[in-house]
Amino acid sequence: MSKNSNSLIAFVIGAGVGAAMGVLFAPDTGSNTRDRLSFRLSKYKKELEELIDELVEGKELHLNEAKTEGKRVITEAKNKAENLLTDVNKLIDQINQEKN
Repeated sequence: MSKNSNSLIAFVIGAGVGAAMGVLFAPDTGSNTRDRLSFRLSKYKKELEELIDELVEGKELHLNEAKTEGKRVITEAKNKAENLLTDVNKLIDQINQEKN
């Protein structure tokens, strides 16, 4: 994962822990505190799941892009090598004709 992805994950986790601690220490009844904590945690869980899905999709996208680019580079190199081989064969033929 990239540095930005790690920072974003750390931020989301920190925000979740901070929210949980704030709710736990707020002056309210236990049932209200638990309800708010449950709501906020489920909200952060959903956001984290979405973030993970985005990261996985992004990783797959980059992997596919890398494969495509790799195939393009290989094809281009193969074509250049074939052209170079053709040119070398022509030069060899010319040299052989000049000798005769």
